[in-house]
Amino acid sequence: MNGKRSSNRNLRARTKPGEQRRGAPRENGQPIRRHDAGRPRAVFANAQRNYERYVALARDAASLGDLIEAENCYQHAEHYFRVMRERAS
Repeated sequence: MNGKRSSNRNLRARTKPGEQRRGAPRENGQPIRRHDAGRPRAVFANAQRNYERYVALARDAASLGDLIEAENCYQHAEHYFRVMRERAS
């Protein structure tokens, strides 16, 4: 050897199964799970609020003559309407 330490950074960067990397986001000591299907969520209330918001934005845009923005907002509102309808059935 020529006096240099050989190190493999890729091996040191790997974590063991179930182990969090340093600096990973945590909430109350537990890792934050972004797509946890088991947690309760108030999807319907959020969908209704977003639907009403996008309809209001669409009406404002249409009254100002911006038909492209109005159509965009109506499409967003339609998405949230479908979410509400799916949750109601």
